[in-house]
Amino acid sequence: MSKASYFSNFGGLPAQDNLIEGKAVFKEAYIIIPHGVICDIVSSLLPGWEKTRSWIVARPLSGFSETFSHYLMELESGGGSSSPEPDNSAEAVLFIVKGQLSLELDGKSKELNEGSYAYIPCDTIWTVKNATENLVKFHWIRKSYEFVDGLDKPDFLVVNEQNVVPYDMPNTNGRWSTTRFFEPQDLRHDMHVNIVNILPGAGIPFPETHVMEHGIYILQGRGLYYLNGDWVEVEAGDFLWLRAFCPQACQARGTQPFRYLLYKDVNRHVSLKL
Repeated sequence: MSKASYFSNFGGLPAQDNLIEGKAVFKEAYIIIPHGVICDIVSSLLPGWEKTRSWIVARPLSGFSETFSHYLMELESGGGSSSPEPDNSAEAVLFIVKGQLSLELDGKSKELNEGSYAYIPCDTIWTVKNATENLVKFHWIRKSYEFVDGLDKPDFLVVNEQNVVPYDMPNTNGRWSTTRFFEPQDLRHDMHVNIVNILPGAGIPFPETHVMEHGIYILQGRGLYYLNGDWVEVEAGDFLWLRAFCPQACQARGTQPFRYLLYKDVNRHVSLKL
């Protein structure tokens, strides 16, 4: 596989002569937010954060994400927060796509570079800062952790994608693989945030229909996605949300690997309460 690259061109504003067209859509089974609409005027400021912009592309909402939120974060030089998370029940994944981020957690300091992945358990004291002269951009995925009797919460983890060997999906000769940052059999985890890698011409050849909801952010390349009967072209910078049981399949297009950051809720009984 060629060297990994990560889309990080958040913000900006379309020109006045730009045609109002595109694939932004909000449907019952899925949502597509293309990168062209993740622009300056839809950014959000957050309490407790300095010199920071965010784009919130998923949040718990009726008819939308039920289990997680997904932020795209941009920190100027000196930006960051000494109290980033207002909810003690929230666990987090940070994934760096541009620059270098300084993370301090329980008194331990870590420098996160492009491709770095950090899992932060719930009820943890942590801070982040951009101590460089350049912009830092990263993904921040949040979920309220679901405790289970007899299971401890997961450990803090920092690892770079370049140091993780992707798991080849069966019978694909490496054309479809998943970069997993911890073991799927570890039932302490109630969410997985992985990277799916699909080489040009390969794909997911059947309509997956399953209990997990998905958040998908395209990091690199482009592809054709099958979503509940519709075929939609997607590319680097686009975000997709798929509700539980939304039929889904895809095929990589173009000359680059088709790669996306994938969230899913896992390893817990389903609630019988609506």
